[in-house]
Amino acid sequence: MQRLTNIFWLMGKELKSVLGDPVMVILIMWSFVVAVMLEASGAGDTVYNAAIAVLDEDSSALTRQLTDALGPPWFQPPVLVTPDQVALRMDAGEIMFVLSFPPGFEADVIAGLMPAAQLEVDATAVSQAQLGTDYITNILTTETRAFLSGSPDAPEAALRLELRRAFNPNGNPVWFKAVSSLLNQLSLLTIALTGAAMLREREQGTIEHLMVMPLTPFEIAVSKVLANVVVVLAAFTLSLLFVVQQVLQVPVAGSVPLLLAGTAVYLAAAAAIGMFLGTMARSMAQFALLVIMVIIPIIMLSGGMGAIESQPDLVQRMTMALPSRHFLAFAKAVVFRGAGPGAVWIELSLMAGLGLSFFAASLFLFRRSMSVSG
Repeated sequence: MQRLTNIFWLMGKELKSVLGDPVMVILIMWSFVVAVMLEASGAGDTVYNAAIAVLDEDSSALTRQLTDALGPPWFQPPVLVTPDQVALRMDAGEIMFVLSFPPGFEADVIAGLMPAAQLEVDATAVSQAQLGTDYITNILTTETRAFLSGSPDAPEAALRLELRRAFNPNGNPVWFKAVSSLLNQLSLLTIALTGAAMLREREQGTIEHLMVMPLTPFEIAVSKVLANVVVVLAAFTLSLLFVVQQVLQVPVAGSVPLLLAGTAVYLAAAAAIGMFLGTMARSMAQFALLVIMVIIPIIMLSGGMGAIESQPDLVQRMTMALPSRHFLAFAKAVVFRGAGPGAVWIELSLMAGLGLSFFAASLFLFRRSMSVSG
């Protein structure tokens, strides 16, 4: 009972230290409000308002119909250019796509000769270039079919692919990016706050005061982990309810309490990593460098920036040691697929196991550092 009492009062000290710092409060609010909104909706990977030009050397009804179909919201209103303007405008970065129709294009289409239209693409924007090429191809195919048959739905071949999106019917990238952004903010804040709390005790000299009190390293370490979990979990909950669900309109198909429980498990694991780094570092500058080395793999290899299956086999096996990978898989299952505890217990177990491992390692280093200091 005395141990629980000590942890409770130490938690109060940590909470007062974090919440009493205006810079920390502003950082937490920025991370879970502004940063989530910017990351989820500010940098889209779909084609939107792309600049396109048309070099129409046929000037037929078909080419005019195709040109008119290339409009908002995917593309800006097409700009008609002459042959000598194409290279100049692409070199200047004014145009991303240039679609060229050769003379006699319409006549060849009607005659069934299958003429070719040339599409030049500024591939410096790789994702936009690839997606835009697919968009333009589909638009040209549909409009040409409509021109020849009078209906854009006229059958083209015996086999037709029908696309059905599961769990995200409209293919809205904001849904996935919002969850991925929450993971990034959870990881960064929890690791940084917990590690900084460990270093602050050493730099301010309060670690010596704690050592002469009837406290154990376990109680000190647990209090710091729990205090930062409470703060970040509260911020995450408010962000999920008001920013993600209300402002960004991302539906949560599964149980919100289950999502919060899994988030608490992940936060404990991330806080253990932060405490491990804070114990290893000897100064705040050294800790900042360690955080950069750790947080980048945590964010990049968790599956938020690219599918785990797309990574090399060796990297995939290495990411099994990252709690962030398992949390993102857990969060996607609950938020998008409505998964219950029976479907995500493996991810929860892996997060808890990794968290305990990191906590045990950090507690070992913390005990050793306290004994050396003593």
